[in-house]
Amino acid sequence: QQGTSHELNLSDFFRALAIRFAREHPPRSPLLLDYGDELPAFTQAFEPARDVAYLPDVMRLEIARAQAYHAADAEPASPAALSGLDPARLHDVRVEIHPAVRLLRSAFPVATIWQMNAGGEAREIADWSGEDVLVTRPRLDVEVQILPPGGHAFLATLLTGHPLEAAAEAAFAETPDFDLAAAIAGLVAAGIARRFQI
Repeated sequence: QQGTSHELNLSDFFRALAIRFAREHPPRSPLLLDYGDELPAFTQAFEPARDVAYLPDVMRLEIARAQAYHAADAEPASPAALSGLDPARLHDVRVEIHPAVRLLRSAFPVATIWQMNAGGEAREIADWSGEDVLVTRPRLDVEVQILPPGGHAFLATLLTGHPLEAAAEAAFAETPDFDLAAAIAGLVAAGIARRFQI
């Protein structure tokens, strides 16, 4: 009985949220793909959602996944492209990021929550620390990964067009023991990089 009541309450909550959002934010385009981008911010101000403060970031993660899925196709860089770089000029290298890459920084364990609700193992979350999240689609499937400390600063700097040296400095400023070698290797392993340029 309690489970049924809980499910009804959730159903009522999301129905009320959707109706209120649709009334205050009618579609601006016949393309439904972009509709709902304002929903996370709307949910933050929705009084009944106050007790589920992580919900807007879970929504942002779902939006990032949809954007990654519909992003332009592009061939990710191969390991040969990385190994062919001149180590002496590595600091000058700029990385063309795959068009499907999305980043999310959350004050909540948003990827862990999302994974549990996307078919993962249901368990109690002991650590409610924030998570930085990478969303990619190097081939056909959208992938969600929790970034290590400094990883968000590193990738966010590359996304703005700065070279590897600036990205490394941003990461080290945030996380002194940042693993730069692993982060550079991850540009290829995770399908983040499309091309390396000097």
